[in-house]
This record gives sequence, C-alpha cells and structure tokens, in this order.
Amino acid sequence: MIGDMIGKPGRVAVEQVLPGLREERGIDFVTANGENVAGGMGLTPSTADSILAAGVDVITSGNHIWDKREIYPYLESSERVLRPLNYGTDGVPGRGWGVFHAIDGTELAVINLQGRTYMQPIENPFTDADALLDESSEPLPPVRIVDFHCELTSEKNALGVHLDGRVSAVVGTHTHVVTGDERILPGGTAYQTDLGMTGPVWSVIGFDPKTVLPRFINALPTRFEVGDGAVVFNAAQIDIDPATGRALAIERIARYVEV
Repeated sequence: MIGDMIGKPGRVAVEQVLPGLREERGIDFVTANGENVAGGMGLTPSTADSILAAGVDVITSGNHIWDKREIYPYLESSERVLRPLNYGTDGVPGRGWGVFHAIDGTELAVINLQGRTYMQPIENPFTDADALLDESSEPLPPVRIVDFHCELTSEKNALGVHLDGRVSAVVGTHTHVVTGDERILPGGTAYQTDLGMTGPVWSVIGFDPKTVLPRFINALPTRFEVGDGAVVFNAAQIDIDPATGRALAIERIARYVEV
C-alpha cells in the first residue's frame, strides 16, 4: 500500500520503483492513494491510466478526488479507482469499495473511507464500515484492506481498533507524514496511522516551501505548487493469510528516488 502520491514527482517515482519492487518482494497486489497526483490536487483520467499501467492495481483517494471534474465520468466507468465510501450514494459518482483478484488468484476487498474530524461532515465511516461488513448481501472475501483518509491520528487509531479482527489491514493516508506505529492488532488486523507520502523530500508535505510558508508567516493565501528534487517513496508491505484474512506481518518501506 503506497502513501499519497504528490504531483508528477510522486507519479514518476512510482513508475520507476514499483515494477522492480513487485518483482523483488513477490508482491501480489498494490494500492496507492492518488488524490494528489494532478498538479498536487486531484486526479485526471490520464494520470490514473499512467499509475495503473505502472503496476498499481487499485487507486484509493480522499477529499481531493473531486478537485478535477474530468475524473467524475472515470470514477463511474473504472472499478479500479475508488473514492471514500462514506460520501454516500445520492448523486455522488464512483464507488467506495470493490472486490479484486491478486496475481496469485486471491480474492480481496479494498475499502476506501474518510474521516470527519476537521474534514467535510460526510457520513460516519465507522457505521458505514459496519454496514458494509455486517449487512452485505454476500460476505466480503476474507482479505479486506482499508485506506482510511483522515486528519486526526486518534480517529485513525479508533477505526483500527473498531475494525480489528474484521478486516486484514487499516492504514491511514492524508497527512503525508509517515508514522512509525505499524503493528498487528490483537484480532489480527495490520495497522499503521499514516503511510506517509510519495513526493518531494525537501518540501512541506510535498509542496514547494515558498508557496506554503506565507500561510504560516503572515496568513496570506497562496497557491500551493508541488516541490521538486529527490522523492521519497513511502509504502507498507502487508503479508496476509488468504484463508483467514489475518495479517501476518507489516513492514514500512522507504525508498529515495531521483526523478
């Protein structure tokens, strides 16, 4: 599972790193959060196609998925790009989860949720996850991985505990800052508060400091621009028992790439 890709540098880093990483580690399935790929905000059909062609199986997202309106029809037509489930279904394009197949044939579910604290007051991710897991007409496959796009570390931690034993992994995205708390929860769910970003190292969460600092120094509005230079590729590898859906191991991955 790859952390938020930031702009062209993040996309290019994935294109450079992922094929070799999949072969080196025998990785069967890959997700990547793609809501910040198109100029730092949003996703377009062409950038989505490039990411999928690079070896990403499913693109997850968050609040910025709506920033480029040309992605709306793509969300309807492509099952491999998800938006947060708890935006609801009334007039909202796309889907918040799907069932897919890994290279080894394992069937798995990918679920995309979004937090509410300091974010849009959308539907409740906890109860929407409960409804999906407990009330689906057909049970989801044992392997179930969750990208929780969320601002607050405690809200992410709470969802991990809430879903422990019912999903294989809960990992956070959105803050662009990798956390060192990866672990297997008591019920067998792999957890990490935030995957971090795949974006420029010398930046403010992926963006050029000169376009960010004025907001903190004098509160003037600025237009963020994606940074440049070396890129950090942040991800987590999660090993899961396909028969039970229990996580066996979770490992942080960080690679530095010149793009």
